[in-house]
Amino acid sequence: MRLTEHSYTNLAQIRGPLLFLEKVCAVRMGESVLIEAPDGSLREGEVLHIDGENVMVQIFGESRGLSLDGTRVRFSDSVRKAPLSEALLGRVCNGSGVLIDGKAPVIPDRWAPVIGAPLNPAARARPRECIETGFSSIDVLNTLVRGQKLPIFSSAGLPSQDLVAALLEQARMPLANDISEQKFAVVFVALGLTHHEYAFYMQTLERLETPCTAYINLANDAVLERLLAPRFALTYAEYLAFSLGYDVLVIIADMTNYCDALREVATAREELPGRRGYPGYMYSDLASIYERAGRIKGSNGSITQLPVLTMPENDITHPVPDLTGYITEGQLVLSADLHRRGIFPPIDILPSLSRLMQQGIGAGQTRADHRKVANSLYRNYAKGCDLRNLEAIVGRDGLSKDDQLFLDYAEQFEQSFIHQENGQRRQVGQSLDIGLKLNASLKGKETA
Repeated sequence: MRLTEHSYTNLAQIRGPLLFLEKVCAVRMGESVLIEAPDGSLREGEVLHIDGENVMVQIFGESRGLSLDGTRVRFSDSVRKAPLSEALLGRVCNGSGVLIDGKAPVIPDRWAPVIGAPLNPAARARPRECIETGFSSIDVLNTLVRGQKLPIFSSAGLPSQDLVAALLEQARMPLANDISEQKFAVVFVALGLTHHEYAFYMQTLERLETPCTAYINLANDAVLERLLAPRFALTYAEYLAFSLGYDVLVIIADMTNYCDALREVATAREELPGRRGYPGYMYSDLASIYERAGRIKGSNGSITQLPVLTMPENDITHPVPDLTGYITEGQLVLSADLHRRGIFPPIDILPSLSRLMQQGIGAGQTRADHRKVANSLYRNYAKGCDLRNLEAIVGRDGLSKDDQLFLDYAEQFEQSFIHQENGQRRQVGQSLDIGLKLNASLKGKETA
C-alpha cells in the first residue's frame, strides 16, 4: 500500500479511449485512476496494461477535451470495488455500481473487489433443487437447478426481452419448499440497452414483487463499463448468497453486447484477433463470469445464472454461443418458427438441454413422476416433428391413423404446453398435469 498519492502528467499518447503514460512506478493491473482534464473536469479510468515503466489506461468515457499537456492522472492504489448492502435490493444502479434511481443513498456495509474472491473447487457443492420459472417448457423439460448456469440462445427479431421480463416477474422457489424460510432474490444485468429497451425494463422492474437489484448499462455508456457491469452484479450476488444466505438468480442480457465490447477494447489495444475479430482470451474471460455461479459447502445460499445472448445471423457456431456452450451446463434455444406462429415463449424443445436437470427433479423436489412425464413428452413430440417432414412430402392423407395422431399431438403440445400467454404463470405440478393429459390423448400409441 502506498502512503502517498501518485499523480503524473507525462502522457506520451492519447489514442481513442486509451491513455499511454511513461516513467510510471508502483502501479498495478486493474488499478482505478482519476483523470483530470485541462478544464478541471474529472473522469475515471482503469489500468489495462503495464510494460516496465509504461502504463496504458482505459478511460470510462471519451477522451475529448484531454491533451498531452495539462492532463493529470492520479493513481488510487486500489482496484474497482463494489458497494455491498442488503439495502440495495430493489434499487437500480449503472454499470459501475452507482445508484441511478433517484432514491435515497445507501451506506454500504462493506466493499469488495469486483473480480471476486477465488473459490476452491473442492469447496463447491453439487447444484440441487430447482428454481421455478413459471414456464412449462423450462420447468418440466429443461429444469433450472440452483447453482446452475443455463444460457438462453436467441436471435434477432425474437422476443428475448419479453422472456427476460417474464422471468424477472415469475421466477421463484417452488411452493413445494418451505418458502417462509427461503430467501430468494434476483440480480438483473442489462448491457448495451437502447433508450426504448431501458424504458421497457424499468417498467418491468417497477412491477416486481421479488427483491431485485438491477445493473443497467446503456449503449452510449462507456465500453469498459459494459465489461464491469456483470462483475459488479456478480460481486453483489456473491455477497447475498454466501454472506446472507440468499438463493440468487442472476439474469444477464445481452452477453453478445458484452463480447462486442470486449472485442472493441482488444482492437483499441491492437491485440492479435481471433475468430471473427474477438480476442483469443474471450473463452477465459467468459469463464471468469459464468464460473461464479454455484453453491458452496456449508452455505445455504446459491448463485444461478441465466445469461441471454443473441446469435448473429442465427449462427450457433458463432464464437459467442459456441464458447458459452462449452462453459455452461446446457442451453435454451429460441425458435423463429415458433415465434412466427405466435407461440410464447418460443423455446425449441429438441435442441434445448439442461444438463443438471436430474439434480433438481423427482420426489421431494418437484414430483416423483417428473422424469417419466418429461421423457414421454420428448419422445412423442420428437416423433411428431419427424412426421411433419414426411407430411410435407406425401401429405396428411398419405400417413397412417397412428401417425396422424402424433401430428396432432405435436400441434397440441406447442399450443397448450409450450405456449403461455403473457402473465400466465404455471406451477411445476400444473405443467406436469398438462403433460399427462397430452400423453393420455395418444391412447396407448406412445413410442417405445
